[in-house]
Amino acid sequence: MDLGELIEYCVKFKASTEDFPFDEVTLTYKVGGKIFIIIPTDSEELRINIKCNPEKAIQLREEYPAIIPGFHMNKKHWNTVILDGSLSRKLLHELISHSYELVYKTLTKAKREEISNMEE
Repeated sequence: MDLGELIEYCVKFKASTEDFPFDEVTLTYKVGGKIFIIIPTDSEELRINIKCNPEKAIQLREEYPAIIPGFHMNKKHWNTVILDGSLSRKLLHELISHSYELVYKTLTKAKREEISNMEE
């Protein structure tokens, strides 16, 4: 998966918004104003930071060398995923979707209802 494919996937999530809150090279996608994926666009090897259930995060790190504790993030809740071709597109989609869902669930009930009522 390259940067273009990654962006194409992230914009498909309901109420997903793109932002550069940290600098001009660190792309984020948010739902309800909260980040669900961070994409540093200036690294030689494409990487992403995504939220993950703590138990699942540990399991994934043990199973896949391309999944490591979140760089510059809370390592309990975030993983860095190196897109080096070793992970399937299906797994990457699952991980990003999982991150989106985790963040979505933390939104207020009113915000979740607002998003669920949005047209796609």
